[in-house]
Amino acid sequence: MNSETLKARTKAYSISIAKLIIELPHNVINKNYSNQLIRCSSSVGANYRAACRAKSTADFLNKLKIVEEELDETMFFLELLAEFNTDKKQVIQENWREANELLSIVVSSIVTIRKKGQKL
Repeated sequence: MNSETLKARTKAYSISIAKLIIELPHNVINKNYSNQLIRCSSSVGANYRAACRAKSTADFLNKLKIVEEELDETMFFLELLAEFNTDKKQVIQENWREANELLSIVVSSIVTIRKKGQKL
């Protein structure tokens, strides 16, 4: 997968999360968890784009680590929302699976970069 494809995929993911949040009922729990979820899920795409503009391998790696953390946080808040919105469990699980796939891609990239750095 090239960087442009991953940029598009992370942007589409942020949009998918926003659409999910629009569908959730308005209550205190959904409001607070949704606010956190919007921030971390949109941060995935923003930080990946920043990584693509990195000035060095170390900078790229650091930015990818932020993407990794934001994806993990996104998955956490999706898990919490699933507990309180059982009627939306399927769409929440679909978004969780996409986050997990993106996380696997990012972690694989981090591992590859670290291996290349050890060979230098």
